[in-house]
Formats: sequence, structure tokens, C-alpha cells
Amino acid sequence: MQHNNTIINFENVPVRRVWDEKKETWYFSVVDVVGILTNSKAPRRYWSDLKIKLKQEGAQLYEKIVQLKFLAQDGKKYVSDAADTETMFRIIQSIPSPKAEPLKQWLAKVGYERLQETVNPEMAVNRARGHWLQVGRSTKWIEQRMRGQEIRNKLTDYWAGHEVTKEVEYAMLTDIIHKEWSGLTTKQHKKAKSLRGHNLRDNMTEAELIFTALAELSTRQIAESEKAKGYRENKVSARKGGKISGDARKKLELQTGKKVVSKENFLPPRKEIKTLT
Repeated sequence: MQHNNTIINFENVPVRRVWDEKKETWYFSVVDVVGILTNSKAPRRYWSDLKIKLKQEGAQLYEKIVQLKFLAQDGKKYVSDAADTETMFRIIQSIPSPKAEPLKQWLAKVGYERLQETVNPEMAVNRARGHWLQVGRSTKWIEQRMRGQEIRNKLTDYWAGHEVTKEVEYAMLTDIIHKEWSGLTTKQHKKAKSLRGHNLRDNMTEAELIFTALAELSTRQIAESEKAKGYRENKVSARKGGKISGDARKKLELQTGKKVVSKENFLPPRKEIKTLT
């Protein structure tokens, strides 16, 4: 199962979900939804008892439940019960709660949005922009993030059309570019920002976004000029492109006396994700 993890909010309470690329389906954390419906301090136990009851009553819901890894409060991922939108509706119906109907409406909306975005990609862009505004990003930061993503997409499009086909090769080329401009691997950069399972670019400062974009723009233009094909040739272009941005970073740091690579992140306070354990 190929999937991406995200966290969304229902009435300011986080709900974890996973997108299954192959099935084009969202899977939601059952424990998170049960916690919202019951206001229980132990939603995992409540769900465990409910599963037993449903099984005894002959319901087949437990056969629809899948085990997926979700991000927890400690930054690690743990296996937990997950259900698609249809199955989650049936779970909601089995729990008496005044929040049942609004939660079903909310699930229908967020469960469908990804399918809409595959038909109209602009919706994904607008949703991302709206999310970043909601969590306090500046308009300037958002524009830089969006511009950087466009540059990134053009680079990966070049790779895809020039014999870079393996996912691991994309990751390795990205890491080469990143280390050349920043002096750190992506893993080291994430560690410096205290990120675990979070998107690095979503937690970059404006300056970090700019230098990342310069590195990837330079890499693509060099690869195009050299007609690079395959991983080995694109690896050379990646080093050259990343170095251009790295040299620019060093000159700026020399002039300002300030480091570009920052420990700053945009993670919410831990108390805001207390329901994720």
C-alpha cells in the first residue's frame, strides 16, 4: 500500500488519515473518531470494547478494518486501526453521540476532496494555500512555497523523462542537491528542526525555501544543457546545481553573519496533538 499521512481537524480536534494511492481512498484513524464521538479519556479502550460487542452482534465491520501506521504525539508512527469513509460511517452509527451527524458530513467532505483534486489539481493548490493561511503562514512565505513546488515539479518531470525511474533515485538525487546547498542531508536538516514524520519544506524559513528553489532550478537547467540521462549523469548535474546555491548561501552568510539553515519549525504545541496517543 502506497500512502501519505496527513492530519486534519474536526472542530479543532486532530484526526489522522492516510491516503492509499492505489485504491484512491482515505483511511481514517478509528481511535481519533471514536474519541471525538465519545469524549472518552480512553478512546482506544472504548473502541476495543465496541469491536467485541459488534462482533458478538454479528456485524462484519471488523473485517473492513485495516492496520496502518499513524503518527503519535512522540513523533513516532504506530500501527492502529483505520477505516475508509464508508466503514467509518457505519462505526459512527453504532455510537450514540450528538456529534454523529456533523462528523458524518465532515467525513464525507474531507473523504471526497482528494478525488476532486485528481480531476482539478488547482483545488489542491487552493486548499494548500488556505491551510497555510489558517495556520499562520505569511502571504510571502506561501508564495515562495508554491513557487518552490513548481520548480521542484519541473525538475522531477525532467528526471522522469530522462531515465530516472526509481523512487530511491529521486530521493538520492534530492539529498545530493540538498547537502550541496545546505551542508546537511535532508535527514540531518529535519533532525535540526526536531521534525519526525513531518514535511521538511513545510517547515522551512523563507530563506531556506529560496535556496532550495535556486538549487533545484540550477540543477534542472544544468541537466538540460548537458542532456543528462539516467541516475549517474543526473547525479553530476545535482552536485553542480546544488553547489551554485551553496556558494550563494555562504556568501550571504559571510555578509550578514547569520546562518541560513535554521532550527525553526512550524510544529504546533504538543498540547494541541494530545489526542493522537
